[in-house]
Amino acid sequence: MKGRALSEEAGRVFREAWIAGVKKHYPGEPKPGYIARWEETPEWERQAAATVCEQLRAFLQVSEGSAAKLTREQKGRFVSLCWIAQIYKHFGDPKPSYVADWSEQPEWQRETNSDIFEAVERG
Repeated sequence: MKGRALSEEAGRVFREAWIAGVKKHYPGEPKPGYIARWEETPEWERQAAATVCEQLRAFLQVSEGSAAKLTREQKGRFVSLCWIAQIYKHFGDPKPSYVADWSEQPEWQRETNSDIFEAVERG
């Protein structure tokens, strides 16, 4: 049960950072699903959020503080790649926009991913 509680906590950290980033960077009114509360988020997305947050925490730990030297773009790219891997895990044939490379993502999404890294980095 402790692992599940930790996983849910990590997922909530990720989700809260995502919502904050979307509210800050999304042009206009975001889709309701983008800012849905944790309880309204699909189970696959909760699992993915927890996994990516835990991957990010492990990366920060093994870098022994050196990840702080990454550029904001590098931080966002890391989050993006981890998320894309989760999309492939949960969807056999995802829509191309779900797995778009960094350069193909809208600016609001890139900024939000960078915000997520920095939120987890702050602890």
